[in-house]
Amino acid sequence: MEPAFQRRIQRYGWDKASPYYQAFWQEQLKPAQDLLFEMAELRPGETVLDIACGTGLVSFRALKEIADGTLLGTDISDKMVGLASAVAAKNGETRVRFERMDAEELTLDDGSFDVTLCALGLMYMPAPLKALEEMYRVLKPGGRAIAAVWGQRQHCGWAGLFEIVDRHVTSEVCPMFFNLGNPGVLELNLKAAGFSNLTARRIRSNLFYKDANEALGAAFVGGPVALAYNKFDDSTKEQVHSDYLACLVPYKKGDGYEVPGEFVVVRGIR
Repeated sequence: MEPAFQRRIQRYGWDKASPYYQAFWQEQLKPAQDLLFEMAELRPGETVLDIACGTGLVSFRALKEIADGTLLGTDISDKMVGLASAVAAKNGETRVRFERMDAEELTLDDGSFDVTLCALGLMYMPAPLKALEEMYRVLKPGGRAIAAVWGQRQHCGWAGLFEIVDRHVTSEVCPMFFNLGNPGVLELNLKAAGFSNLTARRIRSNLFYKDANEALGAAFVGGPVALAYNKFDDSTKEQVHSDYLACLVPYKKGDGYEVPGEFVVVRGIR
């Protein structure tokens, strides 16, 4: 698929998901974010770049760890950036700013950050290696890059979502979504981008949904297929709901669901 077209899909898809993203995903992604912060070892006074920042879940947490440091959050979605900026303004937080920016073409100076973070954003990019090369470029010598991605497809119980949506519309959301989560692949990409002293960790974690409505909301209105889902008529929405819940039957616990997931986090040094 044409990279520019895929970027537009991501931009407008996450615009659609932005009002719902945080409510559905804040707690579900916390294990991956906890590991990312553990490996980042943020320090007071550092300058941090948070790529694919979304509504700022990682950004605002990082601010607490860098004391008098500063942070820039970037995302391809205007509405995600707007929501994060509104939170910063409401809280009177002047050490952070948010800008819409393509991770593969950062309009930032060379060697201007101590740390770059990318929490579960690389899977959606047409050329993740190019984004990692940009992270390398904007880091100071000795700077740290920490990236988190979803793990292997067979360890993510929700993975059938993409196939279900593509039966009804060619979403082209993320054709290589799980590739970076395969053993050694993310590490190889960081190495190819120039990073050294690589450290990689892989963890399993469950996604907890209290009921079917919460599971469906996370999958269809607050996540990566939101743009495609918004094209469906009511009968198609009912069909994809039914198909997705059928995929989750093995993980049903009472009224809710415990869906397995896996994350990979890698740190590299410039």
